[in-house]
Amino acid sequence: MSLKEVFITRTSSYLPNDPVANDQMESFLGLINEQASKMKGIVLRNNGIKNRYYAMDKEGKLTHTNAELAAVSIKKLFEKNPSEIEEIQLLSCGTSSPDQLMPSHGNEVHGKLPESKNIEVISPAGNCCSGMHALKFNYLSIKSGETTKSVSSASERLSRVMHSDTFNLEVDRKVEMEENPFIAFEKDFLRWMLSDGSAAFLLENKKNENGISLRIDWIESMSFANQIEACMYMACEKLENGDLKSYKDYTGSEILDYSILSVKQDVKLLSKHIVSLGFKGLKSIFESRGLTADDVTYFLPHMSSYFFEDKIYNELRENGMEIPKERWYSNLRDTGNVGAASIYMMVDDLWASGNLKVGETILLAVPESARFSYVFAFLTVC
Repeated sequence: MSLKEVFITRTSSYLPNDPVANDQMESFLGLINEQASKMKGIVLRNNGIKNRYYAMDKEGKLTHTNAELAAVSIKKLFEKNPSEIEEIQLLSCGTSSPDQLMPSHGNEVHGKLPESKNIEVISPAGNCCSGMHALKFNYLSIKSGETTKSVSSASERLSRVMHSDTFNLEVDRKVEMEENPFIAFEKDFLRWMLSDGSAAFLLENKKNENGISLRIDWIESMSFANQIEACMYMACEKLENGDLKSYKDYTGSEILDYSILSVKQDVKLLSKHIVSLGFKGLKSIFESRGLTADDVTYFLPHMSSYFFEDKIYNELRENGMEIPKERWYSNLRDTGNVGAASIYMMVDDLWASGNLKVGETILLAVPESARFSYVFAFLTVC
């Protein structure tokens, strides 16, 4: 059996509602314990984000579910020919913030697409890498000849989890217990970085007859969970020995007392490992494939913050893989960190710029701090 070539033939993205500037954030997310955040200014200076998007209004009222966000970007792929969605054979949807534990996120997205047929649906779990895992499943399916036309999507809706009312009860209880009434840095830190949105790719076994396509040359992923303990986590608590204790093993009152459902991040662990682990891994991938930095026309690194930009650059340079900054592309400043969807949005923006030329290459890099996982992909414009 000969392996098929795989092409991204269409891209789309969707950001809900109006952009929210830095000085508007607390009017959407609210004040914790009626006090302005002491961390906000520090974090915003470091992350360089100027705008982000929330799938809720200033009263905290939902405007879109995660599944609805994903469905919007998927439908945008077919806005010129809506009936074409019936040709899709596979739908793979990645997210780190599903609307519920059951049913799966992918099935909920499929439920928002009544125009489609009864198809295979996949829901990769995880964090920022989940969108890339969705892409790889589709890539392998088409490459093997199992399918010929599929959609992969990535979406996030974390703004509601960042809202002050998810923290205030914990604050009140800590005051009652005469403990520190302020939310720890590892929780507050993430409130000023995350954004809601979605994006999608159409994959086929043949390139566009008119206009460009992106051939997927390879996708490689690696996990360092066997070496490093969890760094970012939700619906659990990290114990002193580094193990995670599930929300299932807490009482209802304990879940509230300790804000078990909040997203938390070990910032020291993040800073120590997130860049060095993955980009050393990228060096080994390039060596095994006979590639050098000179083979990369565009470098698209998913970054939660521009704080990591120079760290990534220096790591690449130290590994003999220096990619000049003029070949980098990021839209983090304007969209915020949209988790699993960020890398899709960068590809969509770059495609829409009209700058891509046949023969150029794109290197995608997606680090995930949750348990230190990484996915890299190499695309060729054709």
